[in-house]
Amino acid sequence: MHGAGAAQALLRAGELDELELHVVPVLLGQGRRLFDDLPAEHIELDLVRRLTTPPVEELTQHVTHLRYRIRRP
Repeated sequence: MHGAGAAQALLRAGELDELELHVVPVLLGQGRRLFDDLPAEHIELDLVRRLTTPPVEELTQHVTHLRYRIRRP
C-alpha cells in the first residue's frame, strides 16, 4: 500500500483486507495519522504476522513489522 491516505480511503470504503505497519521507535511529530478522519466505528484486527529485527544498541535500527487482517462481521 502507499501510505496512510490510501489506507484511510480503503478502510472507509470497506475494501481493505489486511494492514501492514512498520514500527520504528522514532517520533516524527508531523504527518498524516493513520486512523485520523475515519468513522468512529469499531474495527477488529487479527494479528497475522509479527517480525522484529534482532536487538541492537541503536534503537532507531530496531524495527517491528506487523501484519493485521481486518475481521469482518
